[in-house]
Amino acid sequence: MMRRPHPGKGVDRGGPGTTAPRAGKWTRLRPARKRAPEGAARPGSARQPRTAAKHGRPPASEGKEPTASSLTLYTAIVLTRAQHVVATLAGGAAAAAAVYLFYHSLVLALLATPAGLLAPRMYRAMRLAKRRELLRLQFREALSSLTSSLAAGRSVESAIRNVPEDLRIIYPSADTDIVREFDIIGYRLENGEPVEPALQDFADRAQVDDISHFVDVFCTGKRTGGDLVEVIRQTSQIIGEKLEVQLEIGVMVAKKKFESRIMMGVPFVFMAFLSYAAPDYMAPLYSGMGYVLLTVALLVLAGCCWFVVRIMNIRM
Repeated sequence: MMRRPHPGKGVDRGGPGTTAPRAGKWTRLRPARKRAPEGAARPGSARQPRTAAKHGRPPASEGKEPTASSLTLYTAIVLTRAQHVVATLAGGAAAAAAVYLFYHSLVLALLATPAGLLAPRMYRAMRLAKRRELLRLQFREALSSLTSSLAAGRSVESAIRNVPEDLRIIYPSADTDIVREFDIIGYRLENGEPVEPALQDFADRAQVDDISHFVDVFCTGKRTGGDLVEVIRQTSQIIGEKLEVQLEIGVMVAKKKFESRIMMGVPFVFMAFLSYAAPDYMAPLYSGMGYVLLTVALLVLAGCCWFVVRIMNIRM
């Protein structure tokens, strides 16, 4: 049997964490909490905001310096959902119209609509080629600005930092690729990074021959310690002349490309005209062996279109 303690013994009425008997049972006295002053926050209750600096990245409000994940890769392009849907619908509609012009059958036209799933890939390749070609032409203007700054007596780093200011006169849009790329190179130079890795990273992402050749020559001249200003001037002049020749060739090829597109569209226009103007003349093609002849003609026409596109795809 447990003896009850004397009321005056073993009791600490003011100490925190002591015990005292109550109604024949032992209870533990909790220490009294000190109330914080009015308006003050409780210790440990305020949550500290999570910032990007905690993870080794500067907060977004401190600047807009580019990160590795935000750099543009010019060997791939991502279509938006709307662009993907529009390209698929346009490709399916074109395939259905071509099949209907040959067979005059809605069922076969509907069966041909899944061919529109190939249209986004073709549209993506076309946009990518156009963007890289535009970047190549813009790089020519950047070389002209760089050469002028070097001829004026600027250092290489100072000349590269001055390139975006000159390019904004020609390309005022903030979305211009070449202006954004030289801004990125300028940020890296301000952070103490050497100019060679910055230019090499741009060349690796662009995958344009003229840019890669210039960066190779620049890095070699910088590493060997030659007359870098004269090397850059001569390289810029050679690349500029090469681009001028390629532009002249592109103008001549553009004319032939336009003619080839007309030639690919003429058979469909001719079929539509005959079906509307002389339906009796086209009637034998829609019975018996006529469908076989139409199928062979459509396959031959598709092969010719593919062959013409491959011929006109000239890499310069």
